[in-house]
Amino acid sequence: MTIEHVLLLAGTLEARKLAGDIAARIPALRITASFAGAVSDLPDLGVPTRVGGFGGAEGLAAYLRSKQISLVIDATHPFAAQMSRNAADAALAAGIDLVRLERPAWAPGPGDHWLPAGSVEEAVSLLPAGARAFLAIGRKDIGLFAGRGDIYGLARMIEPPGHALPAHWDVVLERPARSQDAEKALLSDHSMTHVVAKNSGGTRSHAKIAAARSLGLPVIMIERPQLPPARTAGNIVEILEVLAERI
Repeated sequence: MTIEHVLLLAGTLEARKLAGDIAARIPALRITASFAGAVSDLPDLGVPTRVGGFGGAEGLAAYLRSKQISLVIDATHPFAAQMSRNAADAALAAGIDLVRLERPAWAPGPGDHWLPAGSVEEAVSLLPAGARAFLAIGRKDIGLFAGRGDIYGLARMIEPPGHALPAHWDVVLERPARSQDAEKALLSDHSMTHVVAKNSGGTRSHAKIAAARSLGLPVIMIERPQLPPARTAGNIVEILEVLAERI
């Protein structure tokens, strides 16, 4: 089936770049981007954009049919598991294809000291009493750490937390620093003993991992959730190749 209208499920740097590349290279292709609306500071992708949920997989399937979408590109965050599941189910129900952009996961290298965690809950339990932990996990899951009053937490997120956190903790409202030196200074200035991170992969937020390595800090690395089977692409070029096959 020829692709005429693409739904781009956005929320990542790759999605932003992909929207621009599609518009520039395949101007005849209609593209609609969608954000979940988890943060208020949304980038302008330069294409028609909607914000908000669809009402689960059933609602998304109805949207795909009503807008005559012919391909779904899932370029959401690797930990936006429910959205990815809904997208896969909806595409199947609507009888259209889906391709998922899966940036390669990080892997430990020489000098890294990783403690793998299969879930956020396990990551909470791996922090020893008295730890000074840099919690780079976003606002959605920070509440799971709120019961750990026996540690100091430095939590970084884009939007203010929706849960009350221990009074002796600090919150930094900003996007990840892109330089290793900046992340190293942040960790050193707050005397961090541990880093807790999600294995989101990519280059944008890897600086904190490199900084932890240089300081000899253990990283509690939360592994990615299991997602349903789908055609995948590891980068933007591969997505464009998929589109070229179907135009």
